[in-house]
Amino acid sequence: MREIVLDTETTGLDPSDGHRIIEIGCVELMDHVPTGRTYQCYLNPERDMPAEAFKVHGLSAEFLKDKPLFETVADDFLAFLGDSVLIAHNASFDFGFLCHELERCKREVLTRDRVIDTIALARRKHSAGPYSLDALCARYGIDNSKRTKHGALLDAEILAEVYLEL
Repeated sequence: MREIVLDTETTGLDPSDGHRIIEIGCVELMDHVPTGRTYQCYLNPERDMPAEAFKVHGLSAEFLKDKPLFETVADDFLAFLGDSVLIAHNASFDFGFLCHELERCKREVLTRDRVIDTIALARRKHSAGPYSLDALCARYGIDNSKRTKHGALLDAEILAEVYLEL
């Protein structure tokens, strides 16, 4: 069974407020084993970078200005996903942004039934939180010392380890 662990970085918290995806990171699992195959891209959000978002991921509008638009990578991204199950932490956030971007470029949106939320898995497995990615890394002894800022591919790699523990 093929699964894709994914994460996004964004300019803010809500696509309906004009916020956009600026990075996508994905890790492929085959029968719950990382294959080493990944997908990662930075994206030009065609807007400014709010200071609050910059503090989280450290990606500036200057850095992103020459990166591709989502619509130019959409087909490659969707091809990487294929029809695989998608794994995300706080999946409604990433899912909402991805569907918004797909709608903007007139592509078919992802269906919710193919998404697994690791926060929901953690809540079912552990009656007490916290359930943040960092907290779950601490709970399972997963090294996240490289995670000084949020980064989509790094976070997807770490989440893959957490998911396999869950």
